[in-house]
Amino acid sequence: MAKAAARSASIPTAAAAPPASNRERPAEPRRFEGSKEELLEFYRQMLLIRRFEEKAGQLYGLGLIGGFCHLYIGQEAVAVGLQSALEPGRDSVVTGYRDHGHMLAYGIDPKLIMAELTGRAAGISKGKGGSMHMFSVEHKFYGGHGIVGAQVSIGTGLGFKHKYAEDGGLALVYFGDGAANQGQVYESFNMAELWKLPVIFVIENNQYAMGTSVNRASAEDQLYKRGESFRIPGLQVDGMDVLAVRGAAETAREWVKAGKGPILLELKTYRYRGHSMSDPAKYRSRDEVQSVREKSDPIDHLARELGAIGVGEDRLKALDKEIRKIVADAAAFAEESPEPDPGELYTDVLVDTY
Repeated sequence: MAKAAARSASIPTAAAAPPASNRERPAEPRRFEGSKEELLEFYRQMLLIRRFEEKAGQLYGLGLIGGFCHLYIGQEAVAVGLQSALEPGRDSVVTGYRDHGHMLAYGIDPKLIMAELTGRAAGISKGKGGSMHMFSVEHKFYGGHGIVGAQVSIGTGLGFKHKYAEDGGLALVYFGDGAANQGQVYESFNMAELWKLPVIFVIENNQYAMGTSVNRASAEDQLYKRGESFRIPGLQVDGMDVLAVRGAAETAREWVKAGKGPILLELKTYRYRGHSMSDPAKYRSRDEVQSVREKSDPIDHLARELGAIGVGEDRLKALDKEIRKIVADAAAFAEESPEPDPGELYTDVLVDTY
């Protein structure tokens, strides 16, 4: 059991070798080489997600957030690395119910997200979606979905829309290692490849799904291979390294933009908290979690990169202070905002035939 747990918690330092094939494949991604300003922006975005989620956990403990609450702590490099390569307003994003970080990575106001978490009228979904159902047509962010794997079919439809409209956009579709075993995922893969849709399928492999190690739940635990039977190429990426993720995002974007159809990215990442705030995470040891934090934390990793190019600790501390204020202001805004009017129960709801 100890060996199995160690395998499930390991984070690769390099992409796995691609399976043998005579079909065209995307080039192996190169780690992104950004400017100091770009790296600082990645650091700022990841830190914003981390501090925001920490505050969300506190508000949940105080009873200000109802229902389920799934935090993104540890996985920040995935959303920031991928979505920094997108064109906001053109490219679509859809994800599951661990969605706060993805919204923040798309530049959506933290105040509106926190207000939604606390069920306030000022929230991004008018306080009726809560933690699991964030949504913004304006930003082309299409959820936040509670049904495991359902977002993959929706995201494939978004890819079809982009191709049909010839608008130059693509769909970025997130799902987890648990959802990777859902049948609708493979129906979507088949259609996406048949129609050569501009879809980047992303498996956020955080090792445990709802609480079962991927090694115990998946006969093929190298999830980047899951598209091969549909002729969809896959790449495995270190999801704890924001620069590796950004490099893979650029490779994937180039592939789908060239009209070659969908691509599958497996991001090997790790969440520090349980599946949700109600999960005590007894299926793994504290030592395992602490080991990943010490060796692979995405924010600490980038901090070391920044230090190597001359960004001092004082600047990072000042940035942390700035981020903490943004998050505190978002929490205050949420707590001071009114709850939705009871009449909102009857808006945006289908009540007639069509």
